[in-house]
Amino acid sequence: MTQELAFFPLKLVAFPQEDLNLHIFEPRYKELIQDCIQSGQSFGICTYLDKLMPVGTEVSLVEISNEYDDGRMDIKTKGVKTFKILDFQNPLKDKLYAGGKVAFLPLDWQAPVEKLKAFETLLETFFDWMHHAVDLKSTPINSFTYAHKIALKPSQEYQLLELSTEEERLDFLLDHLQNLIPVLKEIEASKNKIKMNGHFKYLDPLNF
Repeated sequence: MTQELAFFPLKLVAFPQEDLNLHIFEPRYKELIQDCIQSGQSFGICTYLDKLMPVGTEVSLVEISNEYDDGRMDIKTKGVKTFKILDFQNPLKDKLYAGGKVAFLPLDWQAPVEKLKAFETLLETFFDWMHHAVDLKSTPINSFTYAHKIALKPSQEYQLLELSTEEERLDFLLDHLQNLIPVLKEIEASKNKIKMNGHFKYLDPLNF
């Protein structure tokens, strides 16, 4: 299925189901949001890393949180589904903003229960080592829920976005956390050693 979509390129990765708050100040995006209000249309967050990436996320406008006298806005949006850019026009005809044709990508949410449980366990361990209190029971967890909070690089977040099945995404995140957590443990151990510098130490004698 193809569709024409307005584009909002940003140096970030937006995920399906993500709540994304944006401050709108450029004239082209003021026009885009006004068009969304009038027509109910959605728009696409296109990821720009070192270049415009081909996969993005469709988002819907949830509400205008604040409007300023000069036309700036604070808005709330919700990620819907992923797409691949087929055609990029900058600007769209008779518009200030870019857009083009996209093909929406299949997005599978099914994964083995044991992998989801393993992911939740590693998430809990990660946040413990980060000394960051997170209530993992407060919201249903999927591969995108905490993707912005587990030290993924932008390129890794984009890799995650490109994966079409939940099992693939969980495997990707499990591998990331399994490599990251030992590093956090070593950093914590180093912090403790630094704190002990200058203190009297009790050392067990070595018997040869």
